[in-house]
Amino acid sequence: MSRIQRVFQELKQTGKKGLIPFITAGDPDVNQTVARMHGLVEAGANVIELGVPFSDPMADGPVIQRASERALAKGVNLAQCLQMVAQFRKQDQQTPLVLMGYANPIERMGIDQFTQSAKEVGVDGVLVVDYPPEECVEFSQKLLGQGIDPIFLLAPTSTAQRIAQVAKVASGYIYYVSLKGVTGAANINAGHVASLISQIRAVTSIPIAVGFGIRDAQSAKTISQTADAVVIGSRLVQLLEDSTAESGLQSLKEFVLGIRQALDENME
Repeated sequence: MSRIQRVFQELKQTGKKGLIPFITAGDPDVNQTVARMHGLVEAGANVIELGVPFSDPMADGPVIQRASERALAKGVNLAQCLQMVAQFRKQDQQTPLVLMGYANPIERMGIDQFTQSAKEVGVDGVLVVDYPPEECVEFSQKLLGQGIDPIFLLAPTSTAQRIAQVAKVASGYIYYVSLKGVTGAANINAGHVASLISQIRAVTSIPIAVGFGIRDAQSAKTISQTADAVVIGSRLVQLLEDSTAESGLQSLKEFVLGIRQALDENME
């Protein structure tokens, strides 16, 4: 059982919902990324998604695009992201880490080298935005061979066929994109999300995490009534962008703690 699977099993047993924060590796400061990852765990994160900076993040809105640009300007690459994971693992062997990004950096490194290195440093899951399931069978098999969960996206526009395809190959959790558009978009429709989650649950028992458009405690609380976990990215990246180097970590922890408390209120 992978760390991701274990965490979701524990959440289910306790009746809690998962909290999955996203930050971009190396933004706004390369040397503070690992400390911020630990801070997210202290504030109640169950899984951490670490964004790999990329020059053309087509699924991301302007907030995360700017974060990638800042990190790339500092020379942050996939190899350094893996080093950050290794550094995080020196203190935390329990919290699952998911690398989220795009195919180009992985293919430049080489799939075999990447999957082996990811295993060695302690990566638990990989979500490649531009790898649809039918085009990355070999990659998924190599990840699974290293004990790493391949994680896939589903969206409001996903057909029944696509849902079935993802259900066959996904592991760890399925990331359901709550709305059309890029990360950071607004106007999430909770009723529509619940309907699509029901369709996904009809064909798989894999946990479903919902992201894109969740920006505050209320939206997280509402979506968690039907999802197994919520993913918050753009709001956290924006918070770091607006904070100073000194205040960023505390602001991050306070915000995530507020989300954690809101999610736990659903148990009461």
